[in-house]
Amino acid sequence: MTTLTSEGTLFRFATAGSVDDGKSTLVGRLLHDSKAILADQLEQVARTSAERGFAHGEFDFALLTDGLRAEREQGITIDVAYRYFSTGARSFVLADCPGHVQYTRNMVTGATTADAVVVLVDGRKGVLEQTRRHLAVVALLRVPHVIVAVNKIDLVGYSEEIFADVAAQARSVATELGILDLHVLPVSALEGDNIVDRSARTPWYEGPALLELLETLPAADEVEQALEPLRLPVQLVLRPQGGLAPELAADPIEAERLRDYRAVAGRISSGTVSVGDRVEIFPSGIATTVTGIRSAGTPVETAVAPESVSLEFADDLDTARGAVVVAAGTLPTGRKEVDAELFQLDARTLAAGSRVLVKHGTTTVQAIVSEIESRYDLDSLTHEPAAALATNDIGRVRLRLAAELPLEPYSSSRHGGSFLVIHPSDGATLAAGIARN
Repeated sequence: MTTLTSEGTLFRFATAGSVDDGKSTLVGRLLHDSKAILADQLEQVARTSAERGFAHGEFDFALLTDGLRAEREQGITIDVAYRYFSTGARSFVLADCPGHVQYTRNMVTGATTADAVVVLVDGRKGVLEQTRRHLAVVALLRVPHVIVAVNKIDLVGYSEEIFADVAAQARSVATELGILDLHVLPVSALEGDNIVDRSARTPWYEGPALLELLETLPAADEVEQALEPLRLPVQLVLRPQGGLAPELAADPIEAERLRDYRAVAGRISSGTVSVGDRVEIFPSGIATTVTGIRSAGTPVETAVAPESVSLEFADDLDTARGAVVVAAGTLPTGRKEVDAELFQLDARTLAAGSRVLVKHGTTTVQAIVSEIESRYDLDSLTHEPAAALATNDIGRVRLRLAAELPLEPYSSSRHGGSFLVIHPSDGATLAAGIARN
């Protein structure tokens, strides 16, 4: 595994699992034990728990994340609940995803940008069909790190044998799906075993606690910064024009603000850029040199993913929103046809002949679904013929685009290979897509 420092980095992770596996309880325990919950919120949860007659301690940890009224009443998570917290090592964005099969699309939403996904498995039940579904989605989205938390280890007497059996099941499915970085932990969300601290009740387990592992895994942005070339989709072109000549300004900062210049602004999706670097512009292919970089209006020498910056060039280029600034020698090939894996999110079906919009980076183009190749059977993990894709389906399709997009294989770049399929009339997101090659 790549070893990169995690200090000060932002780490995104999601939780998923079958219904009643304890996802929300685990998240609540993680937030509570890492001291990320305010005192007044704890008091409110304690009161609600007492009113409901919660029998397993002072309060129900699941209430810290189950914020929707409907899910509180049903006792299940039906939406992606985002939480933000930090420890001494790093800051976290946490997405608690639904477990029921009907909400698989929400799980896709939570996992798409995740550095890691924690998949919960009930130690009494082992790996279920829905577990296989979640692991399949994680594999297709190529989430860098997968953590299988074998929960409710307290209810099986902290049995090493039962844990080993469930871990073997998980590793078998992961191998079948091509998941490379898999970690399996025995935990009890309710009792707190191996959540923040290693538990003395599992002396046979020699690995890290969950939080310890999350604090040390490298974030995707770190890997992209180190290994992937520069990609900066242009959001807008800046052309400030001051009312006074810069030399008449009272101080250097004001002079810099009044200077007349042209720059392109956007968020670096991968790689690093420095003053003096040679870059190329997609789609024109024109090469130039970076002469200035600004971050939050301040000149800097270097910027890295995922910073939002503006770049100035040696040449006055005719660049607009939708262009992509790339490292010299890495200009992607424009594509008007793409073989893709689609995650159907909308209730309306997609079929061959459907007219859609495809949004990649800061560019949106018209497109047509030219072919539905197959639908992924997540129970058997095989592809089957299909004429259309319905809600929650994952399928292989071919799209024909009205203009070239710099789509790269998702296997080599999560940012460069991902896109959205949008309804042309109402702007609703129909599907999330990844380029297969």
